[in-house]
Amino acid sequence: MSESIVKLKRFELAIRGVNFYKWLIFEKKEFIMSKQFLHSVTSVGANVRGAINAQSKADFIHKLSISQKECDESMY
Repeated sequence: MSESIVKLKRFELAIRGVNFYKWLIFEKKEFIMSKQFLHSVTSVGANVRGAINAQSKADFIHKLSISQKECDESMY
C-alpha cells in the first residue's frame, strides 16, 4: 500500500520549513519572526497527524481546518 500524499507533503513541508528557519537564523540573523514561522510550519504536520487519529468525522474536519489555518499563517 502506498503512503498518503498528504502524509508525504506534510513531512516535506516540515523539512523545508526547518531548513528555511535555519537559513533565517544563521544567514539573516532573524530570531523573532523565524521562531513563529517554525512553530506554524511544523504545526501543519502535527495537526494532520492529529486528524489521522481523530475520534470522529467532526474531529477529523476540525483538526484539518486547524492545519489549514497554520499553513495560511506560514505562507503569510
